[in-house]
Amino acid sequence: MSRFLWPLRLAGAGLLAATAAIHLDLYLTGYSTIHVIGPLFLLQVIAGFALALAVLVAPLVARSSWLPAAASAALGAGFAVSTLGGYLLSLWVGLFGFREIRTTAGVVAGVIEIAAFAVLALLAAASVPAASAVTEGSAVRAPSTVPAGAGRGQSAGGAPVGEAPSLAERAARLRKLALPGVAAVSVAALAVLVISVATANGGSSAPATAGGAAVLKTASIGGITVLTDANGRTLYWFAPDKPGKSVCYGDCAAYWPPVSGKPTLAAGATGATGKLGTTTRTDGTVQATYNGHPLYTYVGDTAPGSANGNNVNLNGGFWYEMKATG
Repeated sequence: MSRFLWPLRLAGAGLLAATAAIHLDLYLTGYSTIHVIGPLFLLQVIAGFALALAVLVAPLVARSSWLPAAASAALGAGFAVSTLGGYLLSLWVGLFGFREIRTTAGVVAGVIEIAAFAVLALLAAASVPAASAVTEGSAVRAPSTVPAGAGRGQSAGGAPVGEAPSLAERAARLRKLALPGVAAVSVAALAVLVISVATANGGSSAPATAGGAAVLKTASIGGITVLTDANGRTLYWFAPDKPGKSVCYGDCAAYWPPVSGKPTLAAGATGATGKLGTTTRTDGTVQATYNGHPLYTYVGDTAPGSANGNNVNLNGGFWYEMKATG
């Protein structure tokens, strides 16, 4: 097994670094603005890169002991599966008021985390027998005195006289259980990921009212009157959009759900002086516009009155809250 340790170690460290890099990109392109979730993403980035380094360095620093190498691999495997668990939990029920959406980056990160768990769990198991053989070979033999009542050649506990407890045997059993156990957990995790992604919200448009009308309201946020949807969520416009035409699709539209339906102002909405309109998206759905700007909400706003997407450069350009005065 020793010849497989470094290939497993390099693969495991690389997978941890890859998932950390994805989380760094997500943090920089939107998640940094989300309450609580942003700092957690940054923590995941730091932990991912740190564990990747530990997996590579531990066996070099502690050559005389197998424990640091096995422990760093086990910690990396635990980190990978716990990160996946957090992603799945945020897809199902949400975390800290934020519910995750289905994106390509999220799916890719989930698959990488499963692969990282599998590789690092196998590495942790394989590291034990590779070093235990050395430990056994250098163990001090017990005295050969046979206690009264013990059989010839055996100690009172039934172990051969003069032999220390067989760490190699226990390691061998661990190695036999590692492959089927890791495979079973990995397949189960992949199945749960597929089901979760298939049933998750892919960033659908903000809900319209009955009859396909998008009811717009106004609210004061930071002393500025802005447009909101019927639920009080802040509406935004995207600087790269063309007049009356959206360029936000794919993952962009997942993070910035387009406001669907023909817009109408709610009774009591004050200060809205702009022109209402619509544009047709490439999938044929109707998106509300205001003064020619297609309107969007932002998944990073977890409650009415939030404006986390204002004046941020995400998904290809700057986003701004839609001021009611146009």
